Amino acid sequence: MSEAIQREAMEYDVVIVGAGPSGLAAAIRLKQLSADLTVAVLEKGSEVGAHILSGAVIDPKGISELLPNWKELGVPLETAVTEDRFLMLGPQGDLNISWLPFPKWMLNHGNYIASLGNVCRWLATHAEGLGVEIYPGMAASELVYNESGGVKGVVAGVAGLEKDGSLGPNSEPGMELHGKYVLIGEGVRGSLAKQLLAKFDLQKGKEPQKFGIGIKELWQVPDAAFKPGLTQHTFGWPLDNKTGGGSFMYHFGDNYVAIGFVVHLNYANPWISPFDEFQRFKTHPSIKPFLEGGKRIAYGARAITEGGYQSVPKLAFPGGALLGCSAGMVNVPRIKGSHNAVKSGIMAAEAAFEAIQAGRGGDELSAYQDAYDHSWVAKELKAVRNFKPMWSKLGTIPGVPLGGADAMIANLLGGFSFLGTLKHGKTDAQSTGLAKDFKPIVYPKPDGVFSFDKLSSVFLSSTNHEESQPAHLKLTDPTIPIGTNLPKYGEPARLYCPAGVYEVLYDEAGQNPKFQINFQNCVHCKTCDIKDPSQNITWTTPQGGDGPNYPNM
Repeated sequence: MSEAIQREAMEYDVVIVGAGPSGLAAAIRLKQLSADLTVAVLEKGSEVGAHILSGAVIDPKGISELLPNWKELGVPLETAVTEDRFLMLGPQGDLNISWLPFPKWMLNHGNYIASLGNVCRWLATHAEGLGVEIYPGMAASELVYNESGGVKGVVAGVAGLEKDGSLGPNSEPGMELHGKYVLIGEGVRGSLAKQLLAKFDLQKGKEPQKFGIGIKELWQVPDAAFKPGLTQHTFGWPLDNKTGGGSFMYHFGDNYVAIGFVVHLNYANPWISPFDEFQRFKTHPSIKPFLEGGKRIAYGARAITEGGYQSVPKLAFPGGALLGCSAGMVNVPRIKGSHNAVKSGIMAAEAAFEAIQAGRGGDELSAYQDAYDHSWVAKELKAVRNFKPMWSKLGTIPGVPLGGADAMIANLLGGFSFLGTLKHGKTDAQSTGLAKDFKPIVYPKPDGVFSFDKLSSVFLSSTNHEESQPAHLKLTDPTIPIGTNLPKYGEPARLYCPAGVYEVLYDEAGQNPKFQINFQNCVHCKTCDIKDPSQNITWTTPQGGDGPNYPNM
């Protein structure tokens, strides 16, 4: 589209895509280094934080480096962790394993329970006070390249397109924002990052990235159920031993309980519905008492990077760099990534600043890659690199305890593991089994008290998409859902999507199946882009401001 349309261009020293923790940290650090630098941050959500979803227990290590006086400044890290619980669930009971000798790095002493969305809102306000220009509702939909093939900017602000993608009388073609460097902090499976990984072969020599889907609800509960500062994690039921995942529950703030469920997307059984596994989980007798008498006030879902150290791609490309979850910097056993994201933003900002001071622009920020390779982020990820592949290969039992033991030893030995570095092998899409090899799962009907249906849940996400625009979920081949995925895999899109976006509809005789995409429901979790066994679905940005509007998530 950009070749056929003449757009206005705005010039900056640095353009940052994504107002998450990595992008905002980069913007703040750039302004700390030089108030004269021009910095723009583009955010596809209607406001900063609208599309941010995380557990979240936050390690303040990254924020402490960025803003050493963060407590005095008022960064909203609300509730200090006071208790860690770890449970193994069976169908009717639990085994409390909190007494086991978990290493200090696995425990949450010194960490804080908070809304990552609200932390990002605060960081954005602070960044604007330093002179950063932040543009919410401006989805960066295309990359702009210079004559030598490097990235020189992005297209943002395209809106009002016709259903066929053409410009109409009320369309806005958007504008180009050019920078000496473009930093990509879109989060997990970002549409621009995906293009950059392919164009510059950034994954060469690395393992494929792995993912999970995290589904979260925010409840407000009565005093009797509220345990401020409690963090609880579970393994086991309702997932079987071969399906990785587990739950989190965090008590913080104004009687809030953040409760969620993660399913690793390398599961084989195509009949699994992560959403319904989560709803079933909440009915467990060890979980229900924490929600008794409470009210569910928000819902959302997001993919999580789980590949770890061996899946982190090359970080720098001509004209820019990948930050945070766009590069996959989540520590899986710690279930944390925001501290690493903040540090990545700091390192990229420092590399960009040094390059601009030297009169450079548009080249590769090799100093950022070097900084990461020698950082505590890389050290932390390297020490736990075998946890995820051991869990995947061996199952929850014994994969989790053996993976944990390997990580403990590696942490003590400076990253050395007797196992070396284990491989992931397949992508999550390639891990999907055939429908005929598994028994369909009949999930219990929601009770409307502890468990709910997808549509009432999506309502709580406040997601909205202008219906007249082109669907942002693109099928490479429209015949594949019914012609291939349905007979081979039972068309798992209708099950793995946590928002009811994908349906298989039949006529009155139960014949002539039709694949329907309800893109208006999309909460931007990106699971379809990751898990579709035929890799036929591509998630692209809708017009800016569309999507969920998460409060306190």
